Amino acid sequence: MNIAFNINRLALIGLGVTLNSLLENCSNPKKLTIYILCAGLNWEDKNNINILLLRYGITNAVFIDFNAKEHFGNFNSLHGDYTCYGLLLLADYILAESVLYLDADLVIELDVLAVEFFDFQNKAIAAVNAGEIQFTLENKFFCNDLGLKPNLSCFNSGILLLNLKMWREKEIKYECLNFATTHPNKLTGDQTILNALFAGNFAYLPSQFNVAWYAHKNRPLKEPAILHFVGSPKPWDLFGSYFHGGFLVWKNYLDPEWKKAYYKKNYNDLLRAWHIRRSYVKSFILKIKS
Repeated sequence: MNIAFNINRLALIGLGVTLNSLLENCSNPKKLTIYILCAGLNWEDKNNINILLLRYGITNAVFIDFNAKEHFGNFNSLHGDYTCYGLLLLADYILAESVLYLDADLVIELDVLAVEFFDFQNKAIAAVNAGEIQFTLENKFFCNDLGLKPNLSCFNSGILLLNLKMWREKEIKYECLNFATTHPNKLTGDQTILNALFAGNFAYLPSQFNVAWYAHKNRPLKEPAILHFVGSPKPWDLFGSYFHGGFLVWKNYLDPEWKKAYYKKNYNDLLRAWHIRRSYVKSFILKIKS
């Protein structure tokens, strides 16, 4: 089974926990082939990833370097970064029929091999149903500008099973890029593009494969799930141990060597904290109210 990540160096602290939880709870890690799209990772980063994977018997990781700004610099960035659009390139780099794409802000308590032979039902994407597009942040763009029906089902793009065979046959990457080029200032990341094109037209993954965990909330589901730390702050952000209800669950999968390499604060962490300062305030207020 193919697993893909798309990361820059800022995502490495989250990636370590995501990988550890993925492999620890997989019934047969050796059946997994790991692909990592790398935006700015260095040799030491890749070596650290290989050392982590080797503990689970995985020696076939594939690192794919790409320049996110070169590919997507005309689109809206996320705090000056374009890495999130990288998953649109997966069908070019992974010449298999399907891949499970995962963000690097997860704790994976499930056996991902449960969807190894998933039936796409002739759909290009499989995802967890996240409700109707009329309730998304981009609802005016989707419904008013694009004319999409407000009751169409949408999805979070942090966990996606992609039908790569169909992506290549129907040249879906170019469809995505053309859409983004037409609406560059409306994008809040790859999720805007994919929902604009596939809302109401995707196969459904089991709901426990993407369970949102917001910073001010307690654990959202008792049963094993893929816990997704959506929004900000993340458990590993500055003061995350105070602001995020999932910090202890996340820390449980933090490898000591990975912690030594990446769980240390620097200028970039301070810069990120400044960018998400409103999220800290909002999280604090909501935590008090709850």
